[in-house]
Formats: sequence, C-alpha cells, structure tokens
Amino acid sequence: MKISILLPLKENFSPSYAGAVSLFVNDTLGYSKFKKNITIFGQTEFKKKFNKKYFNIGVNKSLFQSQNKNYVKEFIQKEKQLDSEIIELHNRPIYLKYLVSELKNRNYILYFHNDPLTMTGSKSISDRSFLLNNCYRIIFNSNWSKKRFLQNMKSDVVNSEKLIVINQSASKNKINFKNKKKIITFVGKLNRSKGYDLFGNAIIRILKRYKNWTAYVIGDEPRDKLYFKHERLKILGFKEHKEVINIYKKTSIAVVCSRWDEPFGRTSLEAAANGCAVIISNRGGLPETITNGRILKNLTVKDIYKNIEDLILNSKIRKKYQKLSLKNFYLSHQYVSRQIDNIRFNALRITKPYISKSKSNLRILHITNFNEKHNGRLFFNTGRRLNNGFIRLGHSVLEFSDRDIVSRGKSIKDFSGSNTLNDKLLKTCNHFKPDIIVLGHADMISKDILHNLKKDYSDLKIAQWFLDPLNKNGPDFLKNKNRILDKSDVLDANFLTTSPEAVSFLPRKVKNYFIPNPSDSSMETLNNYEKDCSNDVFFALSHGVHRGQLKNRSSDDREKFIKDLVSKCKNIKFDLFGMNNIQPIWADQYFKNISNSKMGLNLSRGTPIKYYSSDRITQIIGNGLVTLIDEKTCYNDFFDNSEMVFYKNISDLSEKIEKISENEKLRKSIGRKGKIKYMKYFNSNLVADFIIKKTLSLKDKTKYLWHKP
Repeated sequence: MKISILLPLKENFSPSYAGAVSLFVNDTLGYSKFKKNITIFGQTEFKKKFNKKYFNIGVNKSLFQSQNKNYVKEFIQKEKQLDSEIIELHNRPIYLKYLVSELKNRNYILYFHNDPLTMTGSKSISDRSFLLNNCYRIIFNSNWSKKRFLQNMKSDVVNSEKLIVINQSASKNKINFKNKKKIITFVGKLNRSKGYDLFGNAIIRILKRYKNWTAYVIGDEPRDKLYFKHERLKILGFKEHKEVINIYKKTSIAVVCSRWDEPFGRTSLEAAANGCAVIISNRGGLPETITNGRILKNLTVKDIYKNIEDLILNSKIRKKYQKLSLKNFYLSHQYVSRQIDNIRFNALRITKPYISKSKSNLRILHITNFNEKHNGRLFFNTGRRLNNGFIRLGHSVLEFSDRDIVSRGKSIKDFSGSNTLNDKLLKTCNHFKPDIIVLGHADMISKDILHNLKKDYSDLKIAQWFLDPLNKNGPDFLKNKNRILDKSDVLDANFLTTSPEAVSFLPRKVKNYFIPNPSDSSMETLNNYEKDCSNDVFFALSHGVHRGQLKNRSSDDREKFIKDLVSKCKNIKFDLFGMNNIQPIWADQYFKNISNSKMGLNLSRGTPIKYYSSDRITQIIGNGLVTLIDEKTCYNDFFDNSEMVFYKNISDLSEKIEKISENEKLRKSIGRKGKIKYMKYFNSNLVADFIIKKTLSLKDKTKYLWHKP
C-alpha cells in the first residue's frame, strides 16, 4: 500500500516553524501502522525537516499562474510515478479539482483543519457536493467544523458516512503537580483574532495585584502590533514545539481567549494534556478541546480577569481543574492515529454482512412501514426491533411494508393507493395464512378487510402497537386518538408506549397494555460508559421521520427548552441536531454522533405523560449514555437513580448535568447500570414475547418488569 500526504503550500514541515497541520501529521504518523508506506509532500524553505519520509516540492513563481496550481502540478508529476492508492489532502479543498482530473483510481481523503465555509473550494454548496462526490472520506477536526460544512446542505448529506470527526491530538505527559509554578500562559498569534489584546489588558491588572504570579506569552505577529509591558510579563516570541510543551508542564493557568471561531484549538488541547487549569472562550470548536476547565460566559477583559483571579484565589478549584484535565484527557497521538489508520485500512477493504436464518413456530404477518423507499435511513426503528424479537423467538415473520406498497400502487384508478394495499393484504393472507397479524401505525389498512379476514380465519388474532404521544396537549392528539380507535373493533390487543392508565379514551372491550420501547442487541451496540467522550449532552430533533430534514414551523416546545438549558449550562458541551440550521441525523450517522456523548436528553413534545417516551430512550440508554428524563414520566417505577437521572425542572436538570459532567466515575457507572438493566428487561425478545402471549391470551409465568398482572 502506498499513501501520499499533500500538505498546503508553504506549510512548514519543520520543527523550526511548524504549523498546526504539520504538527498533526508528524505526531500521528509516528504511531501509524502505515508510516513506512507514507510519503509526505510539502513546500518549505526551512532546511530542518521532521524525521519522516518527506519530499519538498520546488515552486517557481509565475505572473500567469497561481503558486497553488504550480504546486499541485508538480505534485501530480511525482504522484504519477509513485502511483499511490490513497492521497490525503490537508486543509486545501481547492486542490481536489486539480487532482481528480489528472489522477484517477485513487481514494482521496480530505482533512479540514479550518472552517470549511471560509476556504476556497468549499464555500458554496456546489463546492461541498463536489468534495462529497470525489472523496472517500472527509475528516473534520471538530464537530463544529463538520456542522459548518453541513450548513444548508440537503438532509441526506447529514447521514453520509463520508463525513467523520477526528480531533487533533497531543501527548499526554506525566505531570508532577508539585512542580507547577505560579505561571499564567498565553500561546498563539499575538493579534486581536486570538484575543491577545483582551488577555494583555487583563494580565497587566493581574500582575499588578498578585505579586507572586508571572505570565508567559509565546508567539508572534508581525502584522498586528500589540505591546504590553510588565516586569513579570515574559514575552518569549516564537518557540519550537518542545519548548512550548515544557512551559505548559510548569504552567498553572493557561488562557485561550480567541475572538474568532477556532475550528478546534491546539493550544488549549496541549494545555489540558499537560495538566493546566484552562480558560477558553466559547468560540467554534474550542469547547471540544478540553474535558474540564473554564468556558468564558462573555469574552471581555473583565471576564478574563475574574476567571484568572478566581483560579488564583481558589487553589482547590485550580488544582481540581489541573488534575481532571490530565485524568480525563484521551486525545493522545496513539488514539487519533488508530482512528486514521482504520480509515486507511477500510479504504481498500470490503466486508459482507452475514444474516442468519431461523426456524419458526407461529406465522406472523407484521404490517408496518419498513421504509424501503428511504434507502435504509430509517432502518433502526421499532418495527425492525420487534421483527428481530419475533424471529429470535423462532417464529416465521413476513414483512408487509404498507407505506411502500401504497407509494408504488398509486395510479389514476387508485389515487391514494389504498385499494392496491388492501387487495395485496388479502392475497398475502390467502397464501401465508398467518396466525397473528401485528399492525404498527398501519393507518391505511381497512378495518373492514381485517374484519373479513377474522371471519375467514377464525383462529386469526390481530394486535396493534402504537408509539406516538397521547398527552392531550401533545402534537396531533386528536389524530392519534382516532388512529388508535379506528381498528379497535377488530383488535385482540392494543400495545402502547404510554401507560393505559393515563389514557381515558381507550375502549374497554380491547385489552390495552403498556410496552416499553424495545432495545435490540444488534442495534444498540455502543458502550459509551467504557470510553471517554468529548461531548456532554446529545439531543436530536427529527422534524418527522418521513420528512427527514428541517422544516419551518411556528414553534416546538423542545427547542425552547434546549435553548434555555444551554444558556444555564455554560460549561457543558452540547451536540445538537434538528435545530439551529443543523439537519436531523439518521441511521449510522446518528450512532456515530451519539457515540461521542456522555449523556442523552430524553425529551418528548408536550407535557410528560406516564411512561411515554419516543424510541430515542432506547438509543440513549441502550448505547450506554446517561439517560436524562423528566420524573413525571414515572420511569422511576422501573429504574432508580443509579440507572437513570430524573429531573424535576430545567434548573434541576442543569445542576445534574454539570455534576455528572465533572464526575467520570459516576457518569460511567450510571451509563453502565442503565444499559445493563434496560437491555436485560426491556429488550426486543421480551417485548415481542409479551405481545404474542397477551394477544393469544396465553397463560404465562414470565415476569415482565413493566407489567403487573
């Protein structure tokens, strides 16, 4: 395998004056399994280079052609000789259009280290569509950068497996906290974009008041002249990377107060990796760089001064941040290098899924929307989970996707497609002769047809499961009420994800049961409690599963709740989708995003009602996240405080989020216990078994946690 890495023009792959891209490539390459197969191409005037397989491209200046074009042209000539299978581009999306026209049959991997919307080659939607069509993978250094890339893109792009977040890395060093000095450090360009003017004014006041503290400033900026003088303010200029790390090792407080939206922020990352108490601004991807620290509420001289002063005066808090920063740091070079190597490996590897078959006892016709037309976007749904449960129990299951049949059956003679649907149902039952028909939101199935089927097949049983909210002030209450009542005359049992005790309109002649949203071992495959996560709280709005993208609507009580919660949790890192112009996410992309969060907010529309939850509860708790849920749902009938987090109101919720965010041991314990219990007692096998036995009125000694006989 041959891999070529093309650095940006004038990116100095040299320890003498290395940029963030060069440091990232050099550090991760040192731990790569493919380092012997990789050649780095760049252009620098520094003689000293990093000790890697590196080729320096000479570029002649021209009045008629840009240096970038000449640079890429020279690389193409070298690459034609090398004939690499993978070409990795860093931070220059514009290079791709030059490369793909000349170099075919390569897998292109593009890394974004900056805001995609500010870079030539990725500003417009058409630019970004071109990148998606021509790249094997696009890697972002933060979730913030990825969301910037996705702005105003089509909703299906959000779910693209090509878009991956791999953060920058740093060395996690052994730190003797007794050797920490009373030093406050600022590292970066000494300009207003980096907030150096704010830091400078704040630090002069600090040094005047606190005589035993010293400040170090590392960096330069020939274009922006900002001068601050004090006998204990040490302005060191540019330093090689090793020298910066040595200064961080003895630094107590590090300040990164950028005005501009930092795509990630290497300085705060390295400060955290060396046990500093870090103060950052809430800009761009900066909050993703630290696990514990101070996030400035307002970016002012006053706020910077107050936060530094607070850490000076409160040594316990300062030392707490220092130790937690180091303890919880996980973005090591080894960790990030493994992520990159997995992508390189998979660029040439194709895996085939294995699907097992099982024998059956009952014949079950399962009628619900299996979403064939959505191309797998809605595969991870309750219908599939129940299907898996029926099959694992040994039953023969025939899927009948009503919405897909309707979609294909529409014609001038059958405008709605319902006649085609119900005719097909009759023919299917005639051939399959089911013992049970299980309906899931199958609204267009005629109750008259079901009635006739029950007459034709005297032993046929019919059940219905229903997942939508039934609270009176909830969305579509009257519509949902009518959907449930429509087929009540032909049902043997109703199964709701709301407690029947809380629903007044249910017909008494039908057996009504509560079922939890089932988990499934083949779908809930993550164990977030076993790993470190860079985000604190995950939440995604759907805007309707069939629509699949943002839509305009007058209001959504959840959006207001989330905005209020975010405003209360200043130091908490939220990963939000379906709002703030970020499209909803689905399928595999949903799991990739949820895999990076410590907690998941289980928030439904309308006033909480007993036991109701959408199926997001399964995706949260089933993947080992801490589940945050309103106590008015009464889920504390099933789980205790060591397994779920119950909140009374938004203030109570914000306090509990902050507590868990700071306590990894507690977070991992709750996530672990919650998943184990949910997967044991609320799994798809048990829920499917419950549906079958209650529908058939079988005597059953099985004890279901959610059901009291």
